[in-house]
Amino acid sequence: MPYDRLRRAKRIVIGTNQTVKALEERTPLEVYVAKDADRHVVARVIALCQQQQVPLVWVDSMKHLGKACGIDVGAAAAAVIEAGP
Repeated sequence: MPYDRLRRAKRIVIGTNQTVKALEERTPLEVYVAKDADRHVVARVIALCQQQQVPLVWVDSMKHLGKACGIDVGAAAAAVIEAGP
């Protein structure tokens, strides 16, 4: 399942703004973007991932991504900052 690394991670960031900030400040190990997120909302995340050659994982929905991150609302994007066991 595409969420395994996200669930095991020691440190993640959740949301488009936090993911963009992480991409600008340091290179995340992996970035997740929901397929049902508005393209204009996640366009900067996608562009930065391509520019920095950060692996981008497309997931089914914002709802599932939020749940995988441990929150009760949907998330358009999330990033793994520090891998877990």
